[in-house]
Amino acid sequence: QVQLVESGGGLVQPGGSLRLSCAASGSIFSINAMGWYRQAPGKQRELVAAITSGGSTNYADSVKGRFTIYRAKNTVYLQMNSLKPEDTAVYYCNTAIATMVQPWGQGTQVTVSS
Repeated sequence: QVQLVESGGGLVQPGGSLRLSCAASGSIFSINAMGWYRQAPGKQRELVAAITSGGSTNYADSVKGRFTIYRAKNTVYLQMNSLKPEDTAVYYCNTAIATMVQPWGQGTQVTVSS
């Protein structure tokens, strides 16, 4: 079973930056598209960034131009710049393929507030 461990969240002021990390174990990581999701209070979990095993990326409109997803070895990163209060959420990583979603990790809290 794949284990996913997210880290790097925290409290940051609007306009600030954070880098999230996702350490993934298991063979699924190397052959599948991986994604970063987020879930704000009272809202559904949404996919905000995805990267294929070949390095192609895709972003939700709400984060395009501000977030960058990349991967190295068994870790997926999400560089978040120009953060806004509406980016506040718990961030999770998982496969970006809906039919292959693994058990969710604990996520990492990102709070954007002055």
